[in-house]
Amino acid sequence: MYWLFLFVILIPAIEISIFIWTGSAIGIFSVLLIIVLTGFVGIMLVKQEGAKTWYSIQRSYEQHIPPTDEITDGVCIIIGGIFLLTPGFFTDALGFLLVLPWTRPPFKKLLLFLIIKRISNGKIIYRKW
Repeated sequence: MYWLFLFVILIPAIEISIFIWTGSAIGIFSVLLIIVLTGFVGIMLVKQEGAKTWYSIQRSYEQHIPPTDEITDGVCIIIGGIFLLTPGFFTDALGFLLVLPWTRPPFKKLLLFLIIKRISNGKIIYRKW
């Protein structure tokens, strides 16, 4: 339940604080321009990284290799894309960290850890192919 508190209360509070601080420093129109630009750049980046991951998944299937690394990449890209489409500097930073390939590995390790933990608790049922 603590994650619900994080997403509903804490993250918007952080975003509002950053908006107020940044708006007073550089002006409201600059802040709005930055928000729009990061949205467009984020969409293009998500599209590019998503296409790379999709082709990588297809290659894995052709070689009869389970695409575990590619699937975790895809999940990180989807979550990062959601963060990038959410207006705000904090969520944009998280989104870029999840989408950029050189900053994604720690998040992939965390995701795999959480999945393995749920499998061991019986909350996710895993069947080999």
